[in-house]
Amino acid sequence: MSAEVQTQTALSPTRRELLAVSAATAALCILPKPVRATTESDAIRPFKCAIPQKELDELRRRVRAARWPDKETVFDRSQGAQLQKLKPLVEYWGTEYDWRRGEKKLNAHAQFMTRIDGLDIHFIHVKSKHADALPLIMTHGWPGSVLELLKTVGPLTDPTAHGGAAEDAFHVVIPSMPGYGFSEIPSEMGWGPDRIGRAWHVLMKRLGYARYVSQGGDWGAVVSDKMAAQAPDGLLGIHTNMPATVPPDIAKALADGEPAPAGLSGDEKAAYEQMNALYTKGAGYALMMVTRPQTLGYALTDSPVGLAAWYYDKFADWTYSGGDPEKSLTKDEMLDDISLYWFTGTATSGARLYWENNANNFNAVDIKIPAAITVFPGEIYQAPKSWAEKAYHNLIYYNKVEKGGHFAAWEQPDLFSSELRAAFRTLR
Repeated sequence: MSAEVQTQTALSPTRRELLAVSAATAALCILPKPVRATTESDAIRPFKCAIPQKELDELRRRVRAARWPDKETVFDRSQGAQLQKLKPLVEYWGTEYDWRRGEKKLNAHAQFMTRIDGLDIHFIHVKSKHADALPLIMTHGWPGSVLELLKTVGPLTDPTAHGGAAEDAFHVVIPSMPGYGFSEIPSEMGWGPDRIGRAWHVLMKRLGYARYVSQGGDWGAVVSDKMAAQAPDGLLGIHTNMPATVPPDIAKALADGEPAPAGLSGDEKAAYEQMNALYTKGAGYALMMVTRPQTLGYALTDSPVGLAAWYYDKFADWTYSGGDPEKSLTKDEMLDDISLYWFTGTATSGARLYWENNANNFNAVDIKIPAAITVFPGEIYQAPKSWAEKAYHNLIYYNKVEKGGHFAAWEQPDLFSSELRAAFRTLR
């Protein structure tokens, strides 16, 4: 575990593994010649997504040939993704769903590739028309992708068209994490959040940004926390919608399987119960990826239905929807994301990040640079301000909002964007 995260106490093997989890190809697309090449190592190349039609046809063939399991023996989601919910979504995937619409969403924004630390990194870069816009790098999570952040690009880069002021504008950079989307899949160990954070700093400097801010949820929150701990020159501050705030004594009580300690406030007790529910009932997915991502990857890479079920289960768990993700995301939005993993073959490498990190990303960090937090009601846990102030020592903004979940930017893009404007206003 990194120095920024509180050391875990001794646990039984099963409990230790549960608490160690995180909660959280370019060959298929067109890569034109570099437009800027001061040296080959820092060249930035335009990128456009164009999945071959034969790949789309093959996906539909596989979906139509699906071999379905029998129905679950319960009347709720306690055994996982329910057959009556998943099957219609997958059948739609194999018939009416149109990937080209999702592809068009990506290609509506300027995309690029650049090589950093031995890997080709895919990223979206949209500059604001407004003077003095603040450069912002946003990092997606799992099972998300750059697609989960696209609806915020307009509100962030052009706030005057979305209820904001010109002085709230951002230049937006949205990279795909290594092994996700169109970024290259690492062929060696070592690509964890620390290394990704260092790569993102290189990316921002390469784009000419001497000062910038970072934002993230899920893995993006971990990456932003790592960047804040590294405190590279030019990083002004971070915003997270999945903060790491659980104090050491609370973490120990959770590890020991104890009831909520006496003396907790209402918010603190609620957070304790939410974390306990995650560790005892909701961490199985991550335990598999922490310990056996390669074994899991054979199924996810070979079966589109298996891939859809694995991700849909988390959409149901983590959207602010009461277990019905279609209330927060459209079928097409979910399938765009699932399809991106399928076409790029990144289900295994995406899972491997859990093996690389193998840390408890909810335990309190020790962040000294300016930090901002927005608490969404559908997040895995609602971090209390009392805990946040102890982990983020220069907490410049904290706000609890009334709607939105773990995929905050995807579910509530306008609210999410307004939160970032407010959060970073004092750092401009």
